[in-house]
This record gives sequence, C-alpha cells and structure tokens, in this order.
Amino acid sequence: PFAHRHSENTDNRQRDQQRDAGEAVQEEYGVSLRDLLAVFGRRLWMIVLVTVVCVGFVVGFDLLQRPIYEAQITILIGQEQGDTAPGTLGGDVQGLREITQTMTEAVNTRPVAEEVIRRLNLQESPEEFLGNLSAERVGETQFIEVAYRDPSPERARQIADTIGAVFSERVSEVSPSANSITATVWEEALAPESPVSPNPLRDGLLALVLGSILGMGLAFLLDLLDDRWRSPEEAEHVSGVPTFGVIPRVEVP
Repeated sequence: PFAHRHSENTDNRQRDQQRDAGEAVQEEYGVSLRDLLAVFGRRLWMIVLVTVVCVGFVVGFDLLQRPIYEAQITILIGQEQGDTAPGTLGGDVQGLREITQTMTEAVNTRPVAEEVIRRLNLQESPEEFLGNLSAERVGETQFIEVAYRDPSPERARQIADTIGAVFSERVSEVSPSANSITATVWEEALAPESPVSPNPLRDGLLALVLGSILGMGLAFLLDLLDDRWRSPEEAEHVSGVPTFGVIPRVEVP
C-alpha cells in the first residue's frame, strides 16, 4: 500500500509539473505576442510609410512603362489525305499528336522569324523578334497557340497572322508528299484591346503585401535595437524584479 501511494504521489507531481510548464509556455507566448503587437502599434507610422513608398514606387514605375499588347493565333496540325494505309504514323491520331509537339518547337525558330521580318520589313533582329514570340501546345490536342507581343496592338495582330502564314508555308515545303503534314491557321488574330503588361493593379497589390512585411520587419528590428524601458511593466518583465516606485516626469519651465 505504501509503494502504491508513493507511485500515485509521484504521478500527481509529474502531472502538476507538466501542467505548470504548459501554463508557463502559454503565458510566455501570450506575453511575446502582446509585445510584438505593441511594437507594431508604436511604430505603425513606419509600417505605413514603408508600405506607401513601395506601392507608390511600383505603381509609378508601371505607369511610366510602355504598354505591351499580345495577339494570338491558333494553328491546327493535320495531314492531307492520300494513299496512306490505315495504321501508319501519318494516318494515326496519336502520331499527329506527337508531331504537334515537334511543330510547336518549330514555330519559335530563326527561319520563321527571318521570313516574317522580311515580309513586313520590320526594323528588329531575329533575336528580338523571337524574344516577343511564344508558342504552346494546347493540352494533348493538335492545336498550337502562337502569341506575339508588341507595343502596337494592330502590329501585334498583323505579325501574328503573318507568322501563321509563314509557318504553314514552311511546313508544306518540308513535307511535299501526298500524305504531307499540314499546318492550318484555325483562328486568326484579333487586335488586343488591353495591354498584357504592365499591370499596375496586380503589381500594386503585390507591393502592398511585400511592403507591409518589410515595414513590420524594419519596425521589429529598430525596436530590438532600442534598449529603453517605456513602462513599469516592461521594466519588471526585463529585469525580473518588482517596481517599487515611479519617478514622474517634471517639465522645467
């Protein structure tokens, strides 16, 4: 019986110690959270200032940028019907889908860029042209979306349509057989009504979030470097001893 009571007392003491430790951790966390909120409250002006500066800089920078428009066309990869027996690669849908991936890579190449530049008499190099050109396969289909970006919406539309025409011709040239692969412009480009970049609203919201984080980090850092005690409670918390009295501030005339 004595051993049993001793074991129960030991278990009770362990549970009390664990409970006291948990309460201490919770109290410490709560005090730390209050201190953190107090820091943000004291330096709210700094957080707001940093946020406003970041948002203003990003939005102002966007508004000074030249708007860029994007025109898109859709190309369908197919095959001319000839005497190909069923089951061959040319007559197989899966084979055409595999070819579509290769055709997607062929759109964004120097021969296409040079021919479009020659036809439209563009004053830019093939490298600059390819930097504004993008091509992407639509899922697992035989469609390819081609997009071109330019400061002029009408010129972006014209260049996108010319890319489709040039690419279709080159595919026919390299596949002249009766069962040749074809590239047909399924959907022509439209002149875009709104620019794709810059986007002041999106960039402003991003700057708002990042500016707030930067402002809070700066406020916390400055408060950490500040070793002044602002209240009796803070003095007790830092020193670990109770406050016996407070000396009032006296204004000297």
